[in-house]
Amino acid sequence: MADAKVIPFGEEPRSRRKVKRPGRGGRRTALAPVPEPRRQEAPEQPSGAAGASLEQRIAGGLRFLRRRLTGEYEVDDFGYDEELTDQVLMSVLRPLYEKYFRVEVKGIENIPADGGALIVANHSGTLPLDGLMLQVAVHDHHPAGRHLRLLAADLVFVLPVINELARKAGHTLACAEDAQRLLERGEVVGVMPEGFKGIGKPFGDRYKLQRFGRGGFVSTALRAGVPIVPCSIVGAEEIYPKIGDAKTVARLLGFPYFPLTPTFPWFGPLGLVPLPTKWTIQFGEPIPTDGYPAEAADDPMLMFNLTDQVRETIQHTLYKLLVQRRSVFF
Repeated sequence: MADAKVIPFGEEPRSRRKVKRPGRGGRRTALAPVPEPRRQEAPEQPSGAAGASLEQRIAGGLRFLRRRLTGEYEVDDFGYDEELTDQVLMSVLRPLYEKYFRVEVKGIENIPADGGALIVANHSGTLPLDGLMLQVAVHDHHPAGRHLRLLAADLVFVLPVINELARKAGHTLACAEDAQRLLERGEVVGVMPEGFKGIGKPFGDRYKLQRFGRGGFVSTALRAGVPIVPCSIVGAEEIYPKIGDAKTVARLLGFPYFPLTPTFPWFGPLGLVPLPTKWTIQFGEPIPTDGYPAEAADDPMLMFNLTDQVRETIQHTLYKLLVQRRSVFF
């Protein structure tokens, strides 16, 4: 699907947007003097702009609902619904991102303005909120307005409701074929190679990176010739401190683990509320891969070296951010 500019919620497309002409009180250029406008013809209406904005938002919302009901919207061959993601899903996640976790983003300029790129990040937090916050960070802060396409575990795509939402948000199965297709199409792809080993590790092992698999993400980046951008996330480790694992329950439910935290399951549904930690997401300098020959993707030693380089970069940045952090919550 060709890239299309998404209309912000409640806004008219630029091609159809009405340009406001200067009112009677506006500045004019004329050959003859223009009489001074009477005050009663242009009274101050401080709420007028807000009212117009509200009307535009309502009209935009109605147009959005009409498109959804009539099916006049597009999804790509992975199921990604860009309009729904921009106007609904991001709007739902943004308060959590801005007000609750108060995410600070550094180095966003290290993500290329165009073309494919592979973002490799650490994974933590018991529940995968870090991936969602990473998606908001790229969406809201990148100057080119890029979208992050996350690679997710197969468990995500067998859960009811979650499966559909993940597809709509642009997530796809973490396999080399899908990742390479996205990268060759010029997308920004995100991967968290620690997988369940990272997100489900005990609280005592926080900020200690787990094994990065067999380096498949490096091979994919080499084949596509795109840069690898290391990403370090601080703050997610403390949202659900995992102090135990009910393995029998996990096996019954088919989950890789069933976490026990200071609040869950002891406080019931309230125990699912994450702690309001302060987050920092830092994107490191990109590691280029386009200078390697085509056969480099099949070189196990090269893959090992690049994987280790990415892992060490992320780990070093995590330690640096932790030293700079004054408090878990502030």
